[in-house]
Amino acid sequence: MLWNLFCKAINNYGDIGVCWRLAALLGARGERVRLWLDQPQPVRWMAPAGAPGVEVVAWTPTSASTAADAGEPGDVVIEAFGCELPAGFLAAMAAAARAGRAPVWINLEYLTAEAFAERSHGLRSPVLSGPAAGLDKYFFYPGFSPATGGLLREPDLARRRAAFDRSAWLQAQGIAARDEMLVSLFCYEPASLPGLLDQLAAGPRASRLLVTAGRAQAAVRSALADQARAEAGSGALAVTYLPWLTQTDYDHLLWACDFNFVRGEDSLVRALWGGKAFALQIYPQNEGADADKLQAFLACLAAGEAWQHFHRVWNGLAPGPLPVPDLPAWGAVCVALRARLESQDDLLSQLLGFVRKKR
Repeated sequence: MLWNLFCKAINNYGDIGVCWRLAALLGARGERVRLWLDQPQPVRWMAPAGAPGVEVVAWTPTSASTAADAGEPGDVVIEAFGCELPAGFLAAMAAAARAGRAPVWINLEYLTAEAFAERSHGLRSPVLSGPAAGLDKYFFYPGFSPATGGLLREPDLARRRAAFDRSAWLQAQGIAARDEMLVSLFCYEPASLPGLLDQLAAGPRASRLLVTAGRAQAAVRSALADQARAEAGSGALAVTYLPWLTQTDYDHLLWACDFNFVRGEDSLVRALWGGKAFALQIYPQNEGADADKLQAFLACLAAGEAWQHFHRVWNGLAPGPLPVPDLPAWGAVCVALRARLESQDDLLSQLLGFVRKKR
């Protein structure tokens, strides 16, 4: 089938990361995908080799502005995370429907553990106005339970994880594998970041903070400067600033570390598959919606009180300091959750089944 997948970057490329993984998995199944991105440049470092069957299209204010520009809407149209499709593309979809070739139209929603994901997953939404009036689109919710659309997972992921050579990967990044705790950091600008740096610097065990490119590095450099620390860290803490990583190497980073700080949907899912202790920084939202979303996830995680409190402090929802992570206990919870999630159908398999039923 021909899939048109539309995505707009909201912050720090997480949406693009999700959509690229989905497009690549579809291509690996023999599907054809046109991935429309308003910021296509990040794909160059996320997946420099591209993916079979996937064409990246620059989504500009004028692209697909008319039905002629939009081309064939294909068999499936996905608007990722509620992005609004171009009027010309909607008109092309309506024309295809009049000719008896209506594409399956899906709104791929954000990942959440909140109860409405189960209630809303798969529901039909009639379009009542605009160029696509009379068509139907369907809500597809990723999630953590069998009543949702599941999570993206490559068929060979467990095999690749088991074969991963931690020392060799670290050496390839120019990091000597010493007897130190490795912590990856992918974050916004959490208020408790200076406290985390202090905790690691004062810890009984040497630690190395592996900081991802972008906002996380800017935040760490600022915190170190404010605290008059040397660029390489102090005390028991060393800091390594990483380049932009491919999606494969981001997985490797998570597998190599003892504790992972993640933020957003893509990195959270990859941390779950990694099975290591982690902390999630939730995307800030109005009216406390982020706190509700975080609490729903912590309930799904079955995190103990210390781990829940760590998350609340890290997300600015409770005063500090950060509790000292219990890596063995928290890691065991992660492994158990991973096993439960791996027993469920993955998102791509469910999406393909859903589309075939609607066609």
